[in-house]
Amino acid sequence: MAIESRNPATAELVERFEPMTDASIEAALEKADCTFQHFRGTSVRSRAICLSNAAEILEIEVDRWAEVLTSEMGKTLTEAIAEVRKSALGCRYYADHAESLLADERLASNVTEDFVRHLPLGAILAVMPWNFPFWQVFRFAAPALAAGNVCLLKHASNVPRSALAIESILERAGFPDGAFQTLLIGSAQVTGVLEDRRVRAATLTGSEGAGRAVAITAGGVLKSTVLELGGADPFIVMPSADLDDAVKAAVTGRTINNGQSCIAAKRFIVHAEIYDDFAERFVETFAGLMVGDPMLSNTDIGPLAMAEVRNEIDQQVNRSMALGASRLIGASPVSGRGYFYQPGVLAQIPESAPAYDEEVFGPVATLFRVSSLDAAIELGNATRFGLGSTIFSKDQKEIDRAIGDLDAGATFINQIVVSDPSRPFGGVKASGYGRELYRDGLMSFVNRKTVSIR
Repeated sequence: MAIESRNPATAELVERFEPMTDASIEAALEKADCTFQHFRGTSVRSRAICLSNAAEILEIEVDRWAEVLTSEMGKTLTEAIAEVRKSALGCRYYADHAESLLADERLASNVTEDFVRHLPLGAILAVMPWNFPFWQVFRFAAPALAAGNVCLLKHASNVPRSALAIESILERAGFPDGAFQTLLIGSAQVTGVLEDRRVRAATLTGSEGAGRAVAITAGGVLKSTVLELGGADPFIVMPSADLDDAVKAAVTGRTINNGQSCIAAKRFIVHAEIYDDFAERFVETFAGLMVGDPMLSNTDIGPLAMAEVRNEIDQQVNRSMALGASRLIGASPVSGRGYFYQPGVLAQIPESAPAYDEEVFGPVATLFRVSSLDAAIELGNATRFGLGSTIFSKDQKEIDRAIGDLDAGATFINQIVVSDPSRPFGGVKASGYGRELYRDGLMSFVNRKTVSIR
């Protein structure tokens, strides 16, 4: 795939980049290794100051960077502003907490002293997706840099300007040259970088296929990985729920980031007692969504990031309908320039249909009727994914069941699933393994060295 920035709203080419040569990749790896030898010895406090500086740059220049995000992958400007601010929040979280989280852990001992010390590993390779071009990177980079590692970023090939912007921001924040480098490389070049002895570990957010490829390569050279992959998150609504709140959250949860989010609510599983009422309100709200120029404040849904994304979603919808699913509204390409797709709702979806358990990575909701909480949980778990999950209910027993039985990395009650620096984030099953953010984001890429002194 070409490394190029193309405006999804117009399909116009903004900028094209040549992939790095083998020689330039070697130079970047050597620079990372040399920088690490110095950077590992700096204090956590000095790294925290740099993270605070990065947060300040993001906050002051939020409009500048939000426009880059919108023009490069199509999210609405409102959501792009929120993403830049969230990236600043992630930097501030680790600036404020890394020192205490990385402090030595004292252990009970019958010798003079036992403790665990947290030491950086070295160069960490991050393979990141296009849907949250800033946040996905900062949620990895902030804890990795705070711990004293250096970072190598292989960003998605359609967001190179975002990748280079992050490198510039972190350099301006005071991190040394080589502490964070963007590698403008294609997917075929990742294996060689990951296998290099100077790269100690990797993290990937992306597709199931990409995750498998990185895990296989890393396993072959015995390097640890953190994988955050796809999701087909269930959104369960029970009769005790506040239906107004549930419908509002359901629409927001499905259409956030133009529907292109791993933790977006995707499968709406509604108790038969309230199904008809929910479905009517749900479809009515979808009908009122404004699709258009993502730079305008009244736009709810911008274009999808690439023509390939729009085409894949449309194929999933068409195959599902051919197998018996019904289209309640929308779910079709918008004619004209750009990669726009009308948000829609499918119902009566057979088990053989792609929309039943696959991840539909766009603004298409799938609606299911169930007769009990048991059936809702069974259907919620009837997918190979296990990232996030939601239940709307005021019944504590139902809530407790959902917390215990939904097979996912997170369960949110009466609210949509979100990621936050103060909470662990990750999934199970085909949604990946390991955790990002909170203390887990730091521990993923450190050597927890046991020290015993007699």
